[in-house]
Amino acid sequence: MKKLAILASALTLSFGAFAATQASEETLATAHKGADTAKEKLHEAQNTGAQQKLKAQHAAEGKANSTGSKISEGSQKAWHSTKQGAEKGWDKTKESAEDLKNDISP
Repeated sequence: MKKLAILASALTLSFGAFAATQASEETLATAHKGADTAKEKLHEAQNTGAQQKLKAQHAAEGKANSTGSKISEGSQKAWHSTKQGAEKGWDKTKESAEDLKNDISP
């Protein structure tokens, strides 16, 4: 009977630890998602500001509708998009590495 009580206690503790680990992983995933969203919004605002600054500069120089200014503005927009995509990829890689590390460590 004593062995059964010890076994029951050990199982209860292990289930509690498993539930806590699962909750921690879900909390971590939610935190990563929130951080990614905040970072994306920040970068969008920064990129919009840089694009508006370039448009204003072209307007001040009298080149607002010139082919060169349109190409320059398009290139800047493409660069921001590429940079943001690379950052998203890097963030996903880091999250995957953290998940793998958490799966491996006891």
